[in-house]
Amino acid sequence: MAKEHRYFVYILTSKRHGTLYVGVTSNLAGRIYEHKKDLREGFTKKYGVHLLVWFEEYAYIQDAILREKRIKKWRRVWKIELIENVNPDWIDLFEQIV
Repeated sequence: MAKEHRYFVYILTSKRHGTLYVGVTSNLAGRIYEHKKDLREGFTKKYGVHLLVWFEEYAYIQDAILREKRIKKWRRVWKIELIENVNPDWIDLFEQIV
């Protein structure tokens, strides 16, 4: 029996309309926890980007990576529209995924 895989593209922010970060992972809850607790050095720790405001799930890592790369190239206003289409109040979705 084939193992089912789940991959996620996600957007974090520092606050509503704040600094944005786009990432990809196979363990959404674990990765967001790492961001929230500043367990990894890098952009999210440096700029305090800890709120999960958007994510999508994929069955194939190639699809998730392609989506992440495309979103990273988007204009900021497009990213904000993507978030606000599903999360108009910019609530932290972390509690909904754990």
